[in-house]
Amino acid sequence: MDKKVIVDMQHIYKSFFGVHALDDVSFELREGEVMALLGENGAGKSTLVKIISGVYTRDEGSMKLFGKDMEIHLSPKKAQELGVTIIHQELNMCGHLTVAQNIFLGRELCRGSVLNEREMKKRTQEVLDELQMDDITPDTVVGNLQVSKQQMVEIAKAFHTNAKILIMDEPTSAISKTETEHLFAVIKKLVKENVGIIYITHRMEEVFAVADELTIMRDGMYIATLPAAETSRQKIISLMVGREVSEAYPSKNTAIGEKILEVSNLNLRFPHKQGGQSRSLSNIDFTLHKGEILGFAGLLGSGRTELLECLFGLHHANRSGDIIIDGKKTEIRSPGEAIKAGIAFATEDRKGQGLVLLRSIGENMSLAKLKQLSRFSFMNSMREQTEWLEQMDTMRIKASGHKTLCGTLSGGNQQKVVLGRCLMLKPKILLLDEPTRGIDVGAKYEIYVLINKLAAQGIGIILVSSDLPEIMGISDRIITLCEGAVTGEFGRGSATQEQLLYAATLHSKKE
Repeated sequence: MDKKVIVDMQHIYKSFFGVHALDDVSFELREGEVMALLGENGAGKSTLVKIISGVYTRDEGSMKLFGKDMEIHLSPKKAQELGVTIIHQELNMCGHLTVAQNIFLGRELCRGSVLNEREMKKRTQEVLDELQMDDITPDTVVGNLQVSKQQMVEIAKAFHTNAKILIMDEPTSAISKTETEHLFAVIKKLVKENVGIIYITHRMEEVFAVADELTIMRDGMYIATLPAAETSRQKIISLMVGREVSEAYPSKNTAIGEKILEVSNLNLRFPHKQGGQSRSLSNIDFTLHKGEILGFAGLLGSGRTELLECLFGLHHANRSGDIIIDGKKTEIRSPGEAIKAGIAFATEDRKGQGLVLLRSIGENMSLAKLKQLSRFSFMNSMREQTEWLEQMDTMRIKASGHKTLCGTLSGGNQQKVVLGRCLMLKPKILLLDEPTRGIDVGAKYEIYVLINKLAAQGIGIILVSSDLPEIMGISDRIITLCEGAVTGEFGRGSATQEQLLYAATLHSKKE
């Protein structure tokens, strides 16, 4: 018996400021089906699902949900009432509220005119238990959680809505392998309950793990729909980018120069645990050379992000140890002092910490060097615009111009804006925390090529990534961390994924 079509979109068009986001796209989803929606950043995936969820209105075309014609101006509230729920790639949590308050936000339970907090906490705990989120409680303040845990709360919130159509936009981009496995188990359970799932991801292994079929888009157009079991990774990538991609990582032949950074006995201790984690660093020692790409590998919570934050002047009151740049001991007590010392930082959380979404591409790029671009308290608009356009061209940002608001860009293009701002600083040392998170295969390759070019210019690069093949593919040297301590060091090509994972689970280097 054929499954019912619950999403039927025909000849959909959508434009923003004259730029076609969707160009004659047709799409179907059936109940009890996982449809992977694939394509490069800017392919139109997020625009398509936002039309389904009522966030955007379509310019042309027809759409049926559960067999009923939907009017052009479908609202998010109406879509939610019909059973459409979306887990956004970017976090939409209220950081000052608890987990329970976030999950029930807008759907609060009341006893008369009083909030029934006891029942909301009880139901929240049931969802947390189902997702095996043992280290989070209903009373945990979301803002105290790391990005990965906030992502799991976002997922828990979506599951609580009893959706009939569940849209997942890069749900595993910031969570651990164990949490991903828990998520996949819940997806299989939902499929048995006839929930239709649209699954957006850039991780090919996930497509083959959970998807029944996959739909590929490119440049706002529909390309193909294929059974997941009857296709290959190479074919998917070829259809996504419109060309054959033979190598995942570009070759690097840059000569490594003299020492540019030395970190000695770096320690980080907070007086109290934050988000249930100690977030400590213990006796970290390492060096970085000009033209070198130094990768840091480790499991979530190993201290990778905290290490970069310390180098960028955060947590100064709780940090100890020496930072030596170009042979001189340097006191870095704030991000401003880090920038003056020649350090730039592309943060993992581009939406929460990296960008002002209601400002333009150009304005976001200028944020870190407003003083250099101004004279007598007035901005040098010509110089500023020249640098914006240079970075937009270098980063290949897909937008109608530098005045485009960052909030309207795809996740990958937002990340490129963050990187472009870093490059405008012309740094000696570049800190990259998950630089390809949520970025498609083609754009990843572009980022890798750019990183190699920066290294060739003599910039020392420190890279943090959860993707072991990625960190092995582009790093000259890899250091592993576990629970805030260094547990291993490997030269380029001298370690397998298994060896890195083993080192990342040691509790001390002596084990």
